[in-house]
Amino acid sequence: MLARRAKTKHHDRVNDFLQRVEAASDRRHLLTRGQKILVAVSGGVDSMVLLNVLQSLAKQNRWKLAVAHFNHQLRGRASDADERFVRQTAARLRLKFVAGGADVHGLADRTKFSVEMAARKLRHEFLARTAQKLGISTVALAHHADDQVELFFLRLFRGVGALGLAGMKSKSASPADKSVSLVRPLLEFSKAELLEYARAHKIRFREDASNFTNDFLRNRIRNELLPLLRKKYQPGVDKAVLRLMDIVGAEAEFVGLVAQKYCLTHYQNKGDTKGKAARAFDQMPLAIQRRVVRQQLAAFGLLPDFELVEQLRLSPRKKVNASPGFWVAADAAGKVSCLEQSTVEFNDAELKLELNGKQGRAEFAGQIFRWQIAPQRQFRLPAKKSPAKSRARTEYFDADKIGKKIVLRHWRPGDRFQPIGLKSAVKLQDLFVNAKIAASRRRELVLACAEDGGIFWVQGLRIAETYKLRPDTRHRLAWR
Repeated sequence: MLARRAKTKHHDRVNDFLQRVEAASDRRHLLTRGQKILVAVSGGVDSMVLLNVLQSLAKQNRWKLAVAHFNHQLRGRASDADERFVRQTAARLRLKFVAGGADVHGLADRTKFSVEMAARKLRHEFLARTAQKLGISTVALAHHADDQVELFFLRLFRGVGALGLAGMKSKSASPADKSVSLVRPLLEFSKAELLEYARAHKIRFREDASNFTNDFLRNRIRNELLPLLRKKYQPGVDKAVLRLMDIVGAEAEFVGLVAQKYCLTHYQNKGDTKGKAARAFDQMPLAIQRRVVRQQLAAFGLLPDFELVEQLRLSPRKKVNASPGFWVAADAAGKVSCLEQSTVEFNDAELKLELNGKQGRAEFAGQIFRWQIAPQRQFRLPAKKSPAKSRARTEYFDADKIGKKIVLRHWRPGDRFQPIGLKSAVKLQDLFVNAKIAASRRRELVLACAEDGGIFWVQGLRIAETYKLRPDTRHRLAWR
């Protein structure tokens, strides 16, 4: 009798978990009925539970799911086995599956990023690119409450401000593409709850052995610091940290709104005198002054670290070198201006290409470009490449609209570009700022112009609306 009651209570907790996830999603307006959702699935228990939960709730909410898996290529055969496992799971559920991969170590070496930061950047770029290609605006991620606690200590050690300590939001814009939303339906739930759900539903998953090593700071926090804090200092440290993150996040959001209101009032009001704005800035609380400067630096695509913010805030009109070839200064009212060094000039190098025949290859700016043209219905991926790797850096265009003569070159003053989804062309400079591409990097990026002079591709950005594939496309250009 006791065993039967215990089993019933366990079953009720599992069913309650689904209802709580759905209620949390509704409360935070994460997902709507009938929408398409791209589910990021690594193969670990967190993402496999997320996929199971969304699949269980999909019918009653009329959701249409697709699965995306990014192969970080960090664990050799184990990484490839993860990809096969997720692919097979998606096939069993009859869900569309898209895989991608990249050389994380290579990017880390080139950019001096940590391996974790390089992996995060490449993963988000893949998810945003996949969502755009599938016509999906929402990507579901499997972050949970334990991830929040670990992130708190990671950022605490790095000395970030209140905005960073607030942690992840249940819904946010993708760092790779602001038009793509990231939702985290499991953010309120602990790892223990996810494991219980997985056991109850017999959900298969793959263990990532690297989670148990202490090579990364996050793993040391998870495997060493948090167990020590729970055992020796505060058993309820997780709840205390989550409560603190909630408080700090709410206060940081308020400070941000006040700072935004100040900028709109004093920087865009032509009738406002500089003296009046300077007095208003000087009288504001320190937290708001710093946020005013931080917001403007972020809008320019610059990293608003504490030292840079303080230099600008405490030394009005003093020029500060924010990044190679990029200077900034703030006036007494806190308004930040960006001044690019005159010694940094636009790169006028270019390469003219003729797209004759079915395929070709070219080198420009230290990069190799390959192209292939074929009738839309007869198109095939390049030979000797696996589908996942072939598609990783390939974009598709209407070959007839682009024409036979194209030009590879760099960014020039006045360039305008219409990314897919936008109704009209905008300044390329504005797109770089919105994408937070450093000024020194902008002149290195390669762009491609069609025969009519229009830009159809910009390295690191979405493809052009004008040259995208359409139902009446006769020939398709694969640009890699």
